[in-house]
Amino acid sequence: MTAAARAGAEEDVRRRVPDVGSLMAALDRTNYLADVGLATALFLAVRLPQPILLEGEAGVGKTEAAKALAELLNTPLYRLQCYEGIDAGEALYEWNHQRQLLGIRLAEVRDTEVTETDLFASQYLLRRPLLQALEHPGPRPAVLLLDEIDRADAEFEAFTFELLAESAVTIPELGTIRATHPPIVILTSNRTRDLHDALTRRCLYHWIDYPGPARIAEIVRRRVPASSGPLALQAAAVITRLRTLDLAKPPGISEAIDWVSALAVLGVKRIDPGTTEQTWGSIVKNRDDLELVGSRGAAWLVDGTDG
Repeated sequence: MTAAARAGAEEDVRRRVPDVGSLMAALDRTNYLADVGLATALFLAVRLPQPILLEGEAGVGKTEAAKALAELLNTPLYRLQCYEGIDAGEALYEWNHQRQLLGIRLAEVRDTEVTETDLFASQYLLRRPLLQALEHPGPRPAVLLLDEIDRADAEFEAFTFELLAESAVTIPELGTIRATHPPIVILTSNRTRDLHDALTRRCLYHWIDYPGPARIAEIVRRRVPASSGPLALQAAAVITRLRTLDLAKPPGISEAIDWVSALAVLGVKRIDPGTTEQTWGSIVKNRDDLELVGSRGAAWLVDGTDG
């Protein structure tokens, strides 16, 4: 990539994201509501650029922030869902063994020689999200989402250090692959465990708080256009009260959206205790939680939410 082309790509990003206020407005147009703190953190992640770690409870919009950022930049989002036991092969690449065997058989039919170098060439790679993000041709950098990095183990964290520090990875058979357009890297964590200092030092950091009822209602109205304003406000109040209980799995914004979607399909205009009991499954996703909520009663949840 020439220096002129690189400068042009950087200028394109600066034009799309000139300042924090413009980024907030652009996120708003994608129906993602960000406060100034989050918008500033994302702005710096794009413009420095530097990886950013977004932490917060499940359901506060960490993953959606990455999706919204990719949308407003009109660039691909490569998402790696982390889990216990994930390894480099599942995150970066694997060799296509079936295609390699076909290559060997084809060489035998043609009576030609096939070398190890031939078999471990780029065309035999199965590219996973990390490698896809590094090899993205541009013109703007891709967004790489390492979702729920806290679910992976310490060895996988260490594997990501080269990627975060150098925008590069090393494949033994091919050497080091370095990004022409370094991806915008967003890591998310629900704090199921503490991350290593060596990882957090490489990242910007932002904690996303669970929003208040008014913001929840605004998010719901945008995601469920069929819902009325009063219904969204009432549902947000119920969710907020529900979260005051000692639940194993407190409902998040996604549950609020699911619930109001279900209510809209059912033609509900106003939430009452009976409706709440009939639709528990949209907001309470654990048997012990269901027993706890049931002991308080649907009337307790709904009481006072009309105004």
